[in-house]
Amino acid sequence: MKTRIDAPAFIDLAPVTHVAGTVALPGSKSISNRTLLLAALAKGDTLVRGLLEADDVDHMLAALATLGIAVEQAPGSRDFEVRGEGGRIPAKTARLFLGNAGTAFRPLTAVLAFAGGDYELSGVARMHERPIGDLVDALRVLGAEIDYRGSAGFPPLAIHADRLDAGRARDRVSVRGSVSSQFTSALLMALPALAARFARPITVDIEGDLISKPYVAITTNLMRRFGVAVIQDDWRAFTVPAGARYASPGAICVEGDASTASYFLAAGALGGGPVRVTGVGRASIQGDVAFADVLERMGAAIRRGDDWIEAASGPQRLRGIDVDCVAIPDAAMTLAVVALLAQGPTTLTGIASWRVKETDRIAAMAAELTKLGAHVDASSDRMTIVPPARLGPATIDTYDDHRIAMCFALAALGGVTVRINDPGCVRKTFPDFFATFRAIAS
Repeated sequence: MKTRIDAPAFIDLAPVTHVAGTVALPGSKSISNRTLLLAALAKGDTLVRGLLEADDVDHMLAALATLGIAVEQAPGSRDFEVRGEGGRIPAKTARLFLGNAGTAFRPLTAVLAFAGGDYELSGVARMHERPIGDLVDALRVLGAEIDYRGSAGFPPLAIHADRLDAGRARDRVSVRGSVSSQFTSALLMALPALAARFARPITVDIEGDLISKPYVAITTNLMRRFGVAVIQDDWRAFTVPAGARYASPGAICVEGDASTASYFLAAGALGGGPVRVTGVGRASIQGDVAFADVLERMGAAIRRGDDWIEAASGPQRLRGIDVDCVAIPDAAMTLAVVALLAQGPTTLTGIASWRVKETDRIAAMAAELTKLGAHVDASSDRMTIVPPARLGPATIDTYDDHRIAMCFALAALGGVTVRINDPGCVRKTFPDFFATFRAIAS
């Protein structure tokens, strides 16, 4: 098991009988890294307010610095001024280490493919097991020159300066929608450079069904904030207009992380509450806010404002349900742990993307849920959890996966002590998670 020098090997969570309070959410990882990259590509400087403080964002910040993008942090805050380069990447050679940050690795691959330089992108061992072949294939169709430095279809990558001219440039490319929505998002964020370069629109066609549609919606929403309005044909095709160019909105605020909200909303639904999360609400652009709707279907009491959501236990014990999780893949992990304390089985479908995340989340979640006494029936894209009559205490392995560590903290609401191994893995998105969880627990 991997451990961290600055974190204990494990943390023990005592049984929790009640939770209540308000949690100010950290910034969204997805919004933070997309916003940083778009700000770097835009014309003009952008003040990014409320940037997430976590490993994945640190990797993006380090990459931008290496690429010659000036980013300055306001003292004592998470506000950053990004010097936009108007679509230009100053550094023409660079080696980037991006950890296990898919929200940095995939978009940077696409952007650097047409930046006119030579770049090497690598990450931790798990990043080198996460597929990227569909994105590389699409970029090659558009004229990029990319080599694999290890196994074909996977990082690390070597990107070479393209030799495209207007006569050879393609104006249409397709990508499978069933592996990762990050491939579609990465292409869309990179294509304004080509659309402007060749003065014609470029279309991305989606092969099959597109998973995690709300994450692509985050991308197109933010691109619009930076002046590029993507034309969408349902979820089958996306067109970046001719001459599209990013322009700074001046300032932009990062929403709280809706995936992180799921842990605290679930705690409120299981442990009395009310628990209110601030930073997301009815006005959120993140799909994971729909997790609150799922809790409501299970019997929780939910209230919403424009920038807050509140959860409390309903009059009856939560009941198990069948739910399609294709639009809430990260928050669905929280639902799997909630199922431990529900009445009757819960079936999650549309979770195939779990297998190519920070770890094979289907296998990992099944193993850890079983430790607590659940009967789990899992396949390639679904999981059924039959809760035990009583939970048993357990030691949870986290697989260097922040979301496994955070969602299994909820098992303490089942009246048992839970040991979480390698709690420092939450540094990826929420370094203060366990302190925040304890602050609402009693």
